Amino acid sequence: MRRLLAVLWLPLLLAGALTACGGAEETRSAMTVRVLVRDINIRSEGVPCAGTGPYTHFHNRAPFQVIDAAGRTLAEGSLSSGTSVATFAEDLEVARVPTYCEFAVPVDLAARDAYRLVVDGHPPIDLTPNTSEGPALVAVVPS
Repeated sequence: MRRLLAVLWLPLLLAGALTACGGAEETRSAMTVRVLVRDINIRSEGVPCAGTGPYTHFHNRAPFQVIDAAGRTLAEGSLSSGTSVATFAEDLEVARVPTYCEFAVPVDLAARDAYRLVVDGHPPIDLTPNTSEGPALVAVVPS
């Protein structure tokens, strides 16, 4: 009788164990997705901004997804407001200078070989790992 119970229960126990392993959450790491939109707009440095010209889809509240090489969504949300950063390192001695618009959003991502950013349904942009200012994935638009 014990053998019969063992034979009947063993497959169920193994199936349950395998199901539990398959549903385990992947380990995620906190990092920042940083995008520098090279729109070369004349504005003050350090002020809120959005992309201009062909980059108007980069703006506060624009929907985004971080996807892997297979196109699976790893994180999604809305962009925060961009911040203008000077295009040139030297002081031009004027209040308004040529700037880029930089966006930075925190995300929690599972480890992958490649990441891409989709903003408001536009074609994906490759993201590159960078640790110069903490763990980040960065892109420059246009590349």
